[in-house]
Amino acid sequence: MGGSASGPSVQAVTFDFWDTIVAVTGEVEGGGDGAHVRRHQIDRFATTIAEAGRRVSAADLDEAFDANWARFEERWVANTGQYTPAESVEFIADRLGITIDRALRDRLIAGFHRAGEQVPLQVGAGLVEALDTLRSAGIRLGIVCDVGLTPSPILRARLDELGLLRSFDAWAFSDETGWFKPAEGAFAPALERLGADDPTLVAHIGDNRRTDVAGARALGMVAVRFTGFHDRSPDAGPEAHHVIDDHRTLPGLLGVG
Repeated sequence: MGGSASGPSVQAVTFDFWDTIVAVTGEVEGGGDGAHVRRHQIDRFATTIAEAGRRVSAADLDEAFDANWARFEERWVANTGQYTPAESVEFIADRLGITIDRALRDRLIAGFHRAGEQVPLQVGAGLVEALDTLRSAGIRLGIVCDVGLTPSPILRARLDELGLLRSFDAWAFSDETGWFKPAEGAFAPALERLGADDPTLVAHIGDNRRTDVAGARALGMVAVRFTGFHDRSPDAGPEAHHVIDDHRTLPGLLGVG
């Protein structure tokens, strides 16, 4: 899949967000299961309900949040639509057996948002250099992201804080498209905004074989699996055309630079 004397082998590149562009600090060693961001969410939830005079045990909170994440993953795998912080609040409150009025519900939802705004992030190895090289070569860049419980406006804001948002020309977040990867609908809005009529001239880089690699390969894209945060090689799904652990190697694989 390398380039030729006539130029790069692709015209555009799309990136997964979580565990490709960025990861939550501390989750690299922890296996990337979302435990650290979930801890922030739990702490926010506990503080808010305590301020409202509700009392629940730490063990019950942990169990309710674990059950809620399992529910999200069921929706994610089945591709039956985005599971939102609002739905999470209702589910967790019911699981804990506590009643919440509208004002408390809104504060609990805001707690999920605040956790997403404050959880510390680290950037994938070599990402900035790779983005600069690709952009300098005229390659258009996009993001295709399966959103968890942090909405896309916050994800964009976090990228802006890191100085990364300006590098991207287009994006497709699942809470806006209504689709998770590997569905074609998850990729289509980003490809359209990138002007990529031929997916075979686009590369997609992500960490997950079931979603990123399978979705890209089904569309005929060049699939690249990033292992710089985690190596999920045992995961179900096809293998990528390329596997890298540092983004700086990406341009060379695509005949750029």
